[in-house]
Amino acid sequence: MTDYVTIANTIEKDHIINLLNTDRRLDGRMKNEFRDIKVETNVIEKANGSSIVHLGKTKVICGVKAVIGTPYGDSLDKGSLMVNFETSPLSAPEFRLGPPQDDAIEVSRMTDRIIRESQCIDLEKLCIIPGQKVWNLMIDIYSLDDYGNFFDACAIASFAALSTTNIPEVSIDDEENVEVLEAVRRLQINSYPVSVTFYKIGEHFVADANLKEEQISNARITIGTTETHIVSGQKGGLSGIKSSEMIPLLTNTVKIAHSIRDLLNKQIHKSS
Repeated sequence: MTDYVTIANTIEKDHIINLLNTDRRLDGRMKNEFRDIKVETNVIEKANGSSIVHLGKTKVICGVKAVIGTPYGDSLDKGSLMVNFETSPLSAPEFRLGPPQDDAIEVSRMTDRIIRESQCIDLEKLCIIPGQKVWNLMIDIYSLDDYGNFFDACAIASFAALSTTNIPEVSIDDEENVEVLEAVRRLQINSYPVSVTFYKIGEHFVADANLKEEQISNARITIGTTETHIVSGQKGGLSGIKSSEMIPLLTNTVKIAHSIRDLLNKQIHKSS
């Protein structure tokens, strides 16, 4: 059975590479073209912010929960954020229940990095009482359908959820007791982070790989940008990426991210 699977995968990989040699892909896209993106926000009533993102047939759901806690010792006047991505067996047969798998942990860390390094959230504004009470933002993302490229789908979903997150107002008495009020304020967003992931197949790079392309890729690089800066990057896969290949990838990333940002801005505002 394994031999047949290996032969089938080899034939399929050769077919995909032959298509790429003529600037074509299995689903008809260009190398730098993303699949259709659809964003819905405010989909979880009890979350402070939420979204569902469709990236082609890949689908994820994200919820943001604001919880009062104590600040970290090295940032007494700042709130915190934490990203967690979990894959469900419902979204793909290879996923299992239990602790997060390595691939899910990598997606969590990459999503956390682009949010944190973009400084789209001013953590100081999440401080309630310096050294005592702050807002902690818990960003939980779950896979619904796996058809490739969770990296960019999760980045989109987390930002869409954050951009519609409401933080409760609080009152503080003379003894510095904190009471959570019914009134809320919209979380302030300072920049618009977008990630673009390229997958290397043979000597070709394709943006937003579908599942087949992802499975046969040699390497992967995810680049996070804001409107003005490149803020994060992460390399994956066994093969290397040459320094001479990075400049075209960065140039294409900026162009792709700009178009994605415009599209998402319209969809998020319309949905919210």
